[in-house]
Amino acid sequence: MIPAGSGVPGDNSEELARVLNRDCHCISIDSDALRRELERDAENRDLYRSIIESRPHLFSASAVFISRPDVERMAAIIRAVESVVALPGYRETVLGWAPAIARVDHGPRAVFLGYDFHLGPESPQLIEINTNAGGALLNTVLARAQRACCDQVRQLATGPLDLKLLEQVFFDMFLAEWKLQRGDSRLATVAIVDDNPPQQYLYPEFVLFRQLFARHGLNCVIADPKELVYRNGALWHQGLRIDLVYNRLTDFSLEQPAHELLRAAYVDGAVVLTPHPRAHALYADKRNLAVFTDASRLSAWGVTEAVQRILGAGIPHTTLIEPNHRDDLWTDRRRLFFKPVSGYGSKAAYRGDKLTKRAWSEIVSGKYVAQETVPPSERRLRVGGEEINLKLDMRNYVYDGSVQLLSARLYRGQTTNFRTPGGGFAPVFLPDRSCEPGA
Repeated sequence: MIPAGSGVPGDNSEELARVLNRDCHCISIDSDALRRELERDAENRDLYRSIIESRPHLFSASAVFISRPDVERMAAIIRAVESVVALPGYRETVLGWAPAIARVDHGPRAVFLGYDFHLGPESPQLIEINTNAGGALLNTVLARAQRACCDQVRQLATGPLDLKLLEQVFFDMFLAEWKLQRGDSRLATVAIVDDNPPQQYLYPEFVLFRQLFARHGLNCVIADPKELVYRNGALWHQGLRIDLVYNRLTDFSLEQPAHELLRAAYVDGAVVLTPHPRAHALYADKRNLAVFTDASRLSAWGVTEAVQRILGAGIPHTTLIEPNHRDDLWTDRRRLFFKPVSGYGSKAAYRGDKLTKRAWSEIVSGKYVAQETVPPSERRLRVGGEEINLKLDMRNYVYDGSVQLLSARLYRGQTTNFRTPGGGFAPVFLPDRSCEPGA
């Protein structure tokens, strides 16, 4: 509950969301409900306890608030990006700097694109797109374990789909990927693949996906790529033929020696792989952000002025770091954020106002982009008897251009992490425009 007298008009949902993020300290998570959601399959017994003990900052106990206009603005930016990605000129440009494997196209679109936003003072800003966006199923479970924490709140902003339907939607998405490559043949076996899966922070989600596939009658294994065998035109895991791989690797082009057999099976079309190297090249390479904010290129491709306005207002200006303007970028560094073109999880990314000469030498000798800094908005929480401000970003999980789910991540520090007390994944609530603060 926020205090009365905050001076927020009842119909101003944007200001009300800001006030709630600042002043609402309620707990929204229902721990018993979360335990039931995580452990509804017998094989998942003790999953809740395991998460609390080994990943205590995976879930935040509180919600994040967002206005419906901001939800709609994010969706408009996503539609604008997707319209550009579909253009032949765009694809020729970005595939031109991508690894050769990105030109392999067996049909699948790629599951769980993650469009990540900072909620800027004027409108949401798309800071990056990820192709192996984890957390969708965990956030679905988390959202179903919520209770409205304030009188000003009436509904979860989970996206356009009913929470009760999301798991079916996720399964149907994988089935659609299968059919795009295999037609009407039967899908029987799925492998969830990552390096040393039990050591991955989001391993509990792998377990949840294994149970989801099992409930739909599929065999499912969680596997390290070193356990896979490619022979006789098929991919195998301990004698079990694998039809589809849900790819959680961060080796986006499958270049590492340990991933050689998976790469060969994918290139040969012997297995359906999702997400895949082509999707990373089309969406997640950070150089693409520079293309989305390049008005001259967009005009040459026939992108309408309306779409260009959406992209220009919704994506921070991004520049490829090239020798002819390195000096200017160093001079302007305090207002920039530097990202490796194929990075993920904010690894090797640098805030310009914290940049050292040593880090700068790494940037200019590697492949980086410079993006105008958009400070994240904040959520104030009471943690351990102390009020703290946590940064937040907003993730849209997207398939085939449509938003499936919204979630937030709360953190302290330079970039998102799961090490902050009070932080982690957080559900997203819409404030009710008709409510007065303090009602």
